[in-house]
Order: sequence, then C-alpha cells, then structure tokens
Amino acid sequence: MTHPFKRLQTALLDILNSGTAEAPRPAFDKHGETNVPGLYVIGDIAGAPVVKLAMEQGYDLVNHIATLKDARSGAADVYDLIIVGAGASGLNAALEAKELGLSAVVLEKDQVATTIVNFPEGKWVYAEPDSVPPKGKLWLDGATKEDLLERWNRMVADNQLDVRTQDGVSRVSRADDGFTVTTDSGAVHRGRRVVLAIGQRGNARKLNVPGEDREQVYHRLYAPRHYTGEAILVVGGGNSAVEAALTLAAHNRVTLSYRKSEFARLFKDNARQLDEAVAAGRVRLRMSSTVTAFGDDEIHLAVVDGSDTREERIPYQHAFVLIGAELPVKFLKQQNIRLEGEWTGAPWSTLAAVVAALVGLAVWGGDTHALSQRLFGWIPSLVGASLFAASIGLLLYNGWRRAHRFAWLGIAFLICLTVYGVKLGGGAELWPFRGWGHARFSFFGRPWSFWYTVLYCLLMTGFGIPALKKWGIDHKDRYQVYRYASLLSFQWILFFIVPEFLFQAAVQHQWIGAQLASDPQFAGQAWRAYGIVYAWPLFFYTFFYDPHQVWIVWGVILTFVIIPIFCFFHGKRYCTWICGCGGLAETLGDRWRVLAPKGRTSIRWESMSRLILVTAVAVTAAVLIKDLFGYFTQPAGASLHWYKLLVDVWLVGIIPVTLYPFLGGKVWCRYWCPLAKMMGVLSHRLKGRFAIHSNDKCIACYQCSRHCQVGIPVMQFALKQESFGNWNSSCIGCGICVTVCPMDTLTFKPPEEETPSSHLLHGDE
Repeated sequence: MTHPFKRLQTALLDILNSGTAEAPRPAFDKHGETNVPGLYVIGDIAGAPVVKLAMEQGYDLVNHIATLKDARSGAADVYDLIIVGAGASGLNAALEAKELGLSAVVLEKDQVATTIVNFPEGKWVYAEPDSVPPKGKLWLDGATKEDLLERWNRMVADNQLDVRTQDGVSRVSRADDGFTVTTDSGAVHRGRRVVLAIGQRGNARKLNVPGEDREQVYHRLYAPRHYTGEAILVVGGGNSAVEAALTLAAHNRVTLSYRKSEFARLFKDNARQLDEAVAAGRVRLRMSSTVTAFGDDEIHLAVVDGSDTREERIPYQHAFVLIGAELPVKFLKQQNIRLEGEWTGAPWSTLAAVVAALVGLAVWGGDTHALSQRLFGWIPSLVGASLFAASIGLLLYNGWRRAHRFAWLGIAFLICLTVYGVKLGGGAELWPFRGWGHARFSFFGRPWSFWYTVLYCLLMTGFGIPALKKWGIDHKDRYQVYRYASLLSFQWILFFIVPEFLFQAAVQHQWIGAQLASDPQFAGQAWRAYGIVYAWPLFFYTFFYDPHQVWIVWGVILTFVIIPIFCFFHGKRYCTWICGCGGLAETLGDRWRVLAPKGRTSIRWESMSRLILVTAVAVTAAVLIKDLFGYFTQPAGASLHWYKLLVDVWLVGIIPVTLYPFLGGKVWCRYWCPLAKMMGVLSHRLKGRFAIHSNDKCIACYQCSRHCQVGIPVMQFALKQESFGNWNSSCIGCGICVTVCPMDTLTFKPPEEETPSSHLLHGDE
C-alpha cells in the first residue's frame, strides 16, 4: 500500500509540474547558459522554432562569449568552444567564432543539418520570419532542401570549419580549465566552453511496442516516391503524419492510425485534404487506435469503440511512426542540466523548516505569557529568534546553494504569509502575527495597509518596466507598450495616489463640493476610492459597510453597465490593462508566465471561480437582506468573515503570489477571481467583438501556447486557422501570443460572422 504522504507528494507534484509537462526544455538564462556554468544551449532545444531564429541564437551567443575576459583558453590543446550539433544554430555559431578568432570544433552524431536532410525530397525551406533580418554568415534564403544543403556544405568547406560528423557526444565532464567532451568513438576534446545545439527533432518519439525495431518500420519519411502499390500504415495525428499519409496515398493503400478520437493540431488545408482522401477511399482512418505490436506482415491495433476495445490486424509492408520528437532528457540529465520548472529538494523537510520558522516567529515576535516572562525573562525570545534564523538560513542555503526548488517555495510562502497575514490588523492577523504583526509593520504613522500598497506599486514598477522593454520595446510592439503603460498608470494613480492622497485632498479643499465634503459618511471612507475602478465582486464591499449613496450608485453603474459594455468590445482585457491583481501577475509574474498550467485538466480547474462568484453573490445578498430587513444577521456576519479570510487573504494574496514563480502569475485571476468569471460569462453570452484571428502561416512551434498565462491551447486554434475569444476560451487579451509568434500568424480581429463550431473546454462556459 502506498504511504499517504507519498500519495500526497505525488498529487502535489502533478499539480506543480502541470505548467511544463507538454513541452519541457532546459533551464537557461538570457544568454543561453544553463545551471552548469560554461555550458550553453541554442537552437531548437532552446526554443528557436525556425531556422532564422536558431541562426540568430548561435550568432548572439558567440558574440556574447567573445566579450568575456576568459573567452580564449590560451592553450593549443583546449578549444575556446566545443559546439555539439551541426544544424543552423551550431554552424552559424562556428562561423561567427571563426570570424571573431575563437577556436572551435563542431561535433555531429549524424551529418551536417540532419533535420533538413531528413526532410522529404524537394521540400521548400522558408526564410521566415520576413521581419527579422538574418544574422551571421550562414546563407539563408527560400530554397529547396537540396539547394540549401549544397550551399551549407560548401560554406563549411570554404570557411575551413572543423566539423566532425558521424561521431556523437556521449559525455560532457567538468575539468579544471573548462570541459572534457567524449564522443562515441572514444575521442576526447577539451574546451573552455561547450555549446549544445543538438535540437530535438532528430530524437524521434517511439511507441515502445514489440516489433518497432523491424526493418520495415520507420520513424521518418524521406523519399515517398520510392513506395508504390504497397500496404502502408502511418501512425500519428499531427501534420507530418497526415501529410505523409496523403503523399503515400497517391500510389499506395494507406491506413492512418491515431490514438485520439479527433485531430486537434492539423493545418486547415491538411484537414480538408484528409477529409477528401477519406471520402474518396484513398486513406483509411483508424481513430482511437493504438499499435500494440508490429508483426512480420501484420500490425496489431487496439481500437476503442465506445466502451469496448477490439483487436484489429492490418496487413502491411511498411509502417511510418510519425508521432513527433522529444527532448533528449537522458542526455541532458547526464550533463546535470536542470529542466525548466523541474522540482528539486525534499518537500517534507521544507515543510518542517517552514513550520519551525513560524513557531520561532510566534515565540520571538509575540508577547510571551506573564509567567514565562517572570521565570525566564528574555530566554524565550532568544530561543524563538534563534529557531527562526536557523530555519530561514537552512531554506536559503538549500535554495541558493543547492538549487532546491521546494526551498524557494517555502521562502515564497513565508514572505507572502507575512505580507498578507499582518494586513488585517486589529488583532485579526494570522498566526503567528496575531496581536503584534500589524503594529510592528506600521511605520511613520502609517498602517501596514498603506505600506503594503507602496510595496505593491514598487513591485509592479520594478518588474513592469523590464516587461515593457522585453515585450514592447524589444519586440517593437506598440500594443504591449500601451498595455504596460496602462497597467502602471492605473496602479499608481487610481490604486494609490487617489485613495491614499487625492481623496483626502478633495475632501479637505472641497473639490467635490461642500455638501459631499462635509458628509462624514462619505469623507470618512477614503478606502472606497478603490471602487472607482475595481468593480464588484472583485471590490467585494461595494454595497455594504454603510456605503454612501454615491458609492452605491457608482458601484451599480460600474458593475452592471460599464463592465458589460467593456466586455462586449474588449472581452476580458480589463484583467491585463486595468486591474491591479492582473497587473501584478503581468509584471512580477511575467518572468514565470511559461510555467502556467497547461492542458484540459488545468482548464477544468477554472470552474472553481464559478463557485467563488456564486459565493460572492450569496454573501452579498445575505448582507443586503440583513441591512434592509434585519434577517440573516448572524449568518451574514459569519459568511462575511469567512469570505474575507478565505478569499481576500488566502485566495487573492497568500496562495497565488506564493505560486507566481512556480505556476505563473495568473493563479488567482484564472482559478478564483469572481470578476474574471463574471466578465467571461458576460463576454460569452453577449457574443462580443473581441477575438484573435489566425492565418495559414502557423508552423506549430508551440511558442504561443507556451507563453499563455491562462493555459489556452493557442496553437490548436492557429493550426486550424480558427479565431478564438471568450466564446471558446478564457482569453484575457494580453496579446503575448501575438507578440511571440515568429510567423505573424496571430492578429487581433473581431470574430467572423460565423464563429467556429468547435469549442475547446474552458472555464467560462
């Protein structure tokens, strides 16, 4: 029987790993350096989805390395660079190294540009994106694969590059002066730095079933014209598999097997051609089928038919298993390279350290009992301080020195518990700060709630300016410049200066009129100025705690008039242009946006926000009924207390902000925010004008889906050339998917008159 703690740990890891499970990649910094100093990754393995961008990475990296003081080894038998992989990024890096006078050797397990070599005969290689000029000496223009390969091999020879093919790397080891690289042939090379340009498309994913190693089973289709009059099985549901089936079907009897019940990632034109081929009998489909074995002349399929599974045997002469490629995880782990989002460390020892730190805080910071003070004096405080310091020191050591991700999770939780746990004040602070935390964190006559807002604004600004530069200025995207400028402006003006300063000034100088300024009910509630932009139910207390009629009227107009109109034209853009909660996620949380949970399960989690919205409606109704009619006094008070504690403290603050570095910045906005849910429902019901449109240029690079903070499978829409908005997704209009697309596939555009019939599962339906 599995230990309960083990089951709990497994469930926790399943959630924490949900952000990167579909497309993991090595963790690296802005220059491509991994957690192993001096070991770099570039190209497809580093997220460069097209040839031109892979070339750019190789060029930029070598230019960066050339600026380092120890760029040159100074020893004749030690290369400045050992480049593993002779693809676009590796070759361009080698050419740039030659140009800058750095000694380099290129080690390749197969041949120059293996990925392109494996393209079908005559396949055209594009030089897109057109808006990005090529960098470096490697030639690139639109050409057939044969022409491009001929030019690249000639450049290798003309520039006398040291490229050693048919000898893969088996081991990369640290040495005193850099690295020792051992190849499959036993050759040993020493280098100051190592650049991995190994790609991942050459690592074909396999079914791992009996008979897959047979001679007639292939994992790529090189020359389809070589097959005539044969029975052929193609396995896969992506564009490569469908294109192979269509090409082979011209002169063969083709069966296409796919494990799912529908195709989710096909180009629109491929889907159309496949439908025509199936209707004409040129291709036989076996959906919901899985290959269980490859025999001598028959393939064994398990076909799911409703609740039953039947076995089917299909005669074949050749089979092509085209189910994609996978990251060479085993090779990377041998080099001690961490993967993006990989969880390291021990969760239970981290939990123990966090609990110990909290106990230490309770003893150190709180008032000890009078008897304890008389008997032991200052000793309990010293013990508490020591316990707290030791626990924090252990967490920092494990996080900083040993790179334990669980330790950083513990530190993030302690910080957020402190920030939000003392904000309540009045003795309502969370343990261990109850009775003393709010007072200790109040400075210069201002309560902690004020300094919390200051901290909030500074964090948004400190992380927002780099995000504005990254997405707006560096990408030359005015939409992102305006969006981040809007978020920062709303935060500083409407969510800080107005409620904390201008409201009091308006009352004092009677800018709002003498009658209103002299009304104590209005003048004494400066905190309600947050409700100028924050709508109910996000600003939950709009209609109670004795509001002035001005706030009631404005709250009704904002929530039930302005927000619906805004949703009709802009969907849920409020979340990424105006809202402070979304603003913190788009600034502080931006650097971890790729870790946002992906997949249908994570999208189903969005239904939790519906429960929060229903609860907000129920609590608000109970409080209003209490105020108007005197009913539900006790239940309304209790429900208000628990809503404030659970939602306003834990679900808005502590939990989501703790998880920013681990699950992206949209945990609250995506899973619990009642206003986001309400706007999603309104946008869906009103059939609004907000949408993102896809053209026919998608190359299935996954960049759009990878960068979506709300987990939308953007690439699936792009492949099918379908628009998406709030009728079929939870899109918040941040536009990062548009910005990161290397092919300019996505654009903001109102939905077509006839919206797509296919609806993906999402939380706003």
